[in-house]
Amino acid sequence: MPRPPSNIVLIGMPGAGKSTLGVILAKLAALQFVDTDILIQTALQRSLQEIVDRDGYLALRQAEERVLLELTVHNAVIATGGSAVYSRRAMTRLKSDGLVVFLDLPLAVLERRIHNYCTRGLAKPPEQSFADMFQERRPLYSRYADITITPAGLPQEEVCGQIMAQVRTRRSGFQSR
Repeated sequence: MPRPPSNIVLIGMPGAGKSTLGVILAKLAALQFVDTDILIQTALQRSLQEIVDRDGYLALRQAEERVLLELTVHNAVIATGGSAVYSRRAMTRLKSDGLVVFLDLPLAVLERRIHNYCTRGLAKPPEQSFADMFQERRPLYSRYADITITPAGLPQEEVCGQIMAQVRTRRSGFQSR
């Protein structure tokens, strides 16, 4: 019998709360926490914005894909960069031992949260607006999601409780196959 996925993978737009909720979720679930943006910065010894400024947004996407393909963790909460969903190979790898949770927030909420859009180190063409990026990425997040959570207006602990309840349900369904 196949074993249930051990990781919880958070995907979503910049400002969705992947890193913040990931830390809380890891503590609640007694899992390790991995932030792939930090792994990218550590591997390249530069900030995400420096990568975009020097090498372009596609270089950041390629670095993200490399980091995700090389990532070998179990029993972890993984907060991905917002552009992880551009790599089918990376998402397939993450899904091989993880349940993918899409933190789905409305555009207006995300826009209120993001104040540093031009300096945040986003893997996007320079001329792309936040709204255009939202429209482009949202179907990709939905495609890869095993679980979709809408955290807008909820306390962080409640969002994490919803995620854990959904993960338990999915894992128990996986074991009964």
